[in-house]
Amino acid sequence: MKIERLMAILTVLQQNKKVTAPYLAEKFEVSRRTINRDIEDLCRAGIPIVTTQGSQGGIALMEGFCLDTTVFTKRELAAVFTGLRTLDSVSRFSRAERIAEKFGGKDTVGVSDGMVIDLASFYKEDLADKIEKIQRAVRERRCISFYYCCPKGEGYRTVEPYLVVFRWSDWYVYGFHPERQGFRMYKLRRLWELSVGEEYTEVREMPAEQERFGSHMKDDYMVAAVYDASVKYRLVEEYGPRSFTVMEDGRLYARWGFADMEAAAAWFLGFGDRVTVVEPPGMVERMADILRRTAEKYAGT
Repeated sequence: MKIERLMAILTVLQQNKKVTAPYLAEKFEVSRRTINRDIEDLCRAGIPIVTTQGSQGGIALMEGFCLDTTVFTKRELAAVFTGLRTLDSVSRFSRAERIAEKFGGKDTVGVSDGMVIDLASFYKEDLADKIEKIQRAVRERRCISFYYCCPKGEGYRTVEPYLVVFRWSDWYVYGFHPERQGFRMYKLRRLWELSVGEEYTEVREMPAEQERFGSHMKDDYMVAAVYDASVKYRLVEEYGPRSFTVMEDGRLYARWGFADMEAAAAWFLGFGDRVTVVEPPGMVERMADILRRTAEKYAGT
């Protein structure tokens, strides 16, 4: 613990021109006496630390001195390489293996962290190509064009890309749409014919509220339903084990918010006859209408 604190103090000193003992004591949650002993230990180890008194005083490294504090424990390296391998799952290139060799090989650094994360799903090749093109466009500040299909329609889009985002268990490109004069999210699985185009010159500031990626989306259309006990695993998976109430007959009652009526209908239809919507009345009528028209399609078959 002390060694880690000493390395952390060195990092703070390299990142800041001068700090005070009270600042270090508060940061590392130890006493000023402990910080003073730590500084003495660093000096004995040959680190040129200068301390000055007075209102402008403090603790600093000797001017011109720089120490490489990039020292990783095996657990830290394992975490780093787990992250790299995660990125490799959506790339045609293996960054993790090449970087591991630079650290002395996989056996030397111990890159196993007991965890495997595959972000690619079953469409890795197509996804990897899209991500690489978008990343290149972001680096070179070039527009991207693609054909996009979504609930509101389909057609070609031209976007100034800023970020590739993984959220809600899927991949998106976040960028500025010049025609609509705003930032938008586009799901990568809904776009194709992706190409990198001309350079754009203006660097736009991303709105703070939209940097949270989806904070503007509201699930305020409340719907109550009763589910068959056999689909409990789906409710737990989607909303958690405390998101419903077990009724006397064993069925599950839940009331959740959805983006709108159609989003709710799509969710409930996925349960077949193992769910009954009970409120609001408008949602009950909508489900009855959908099921009635569906039954008519299959009538006589």
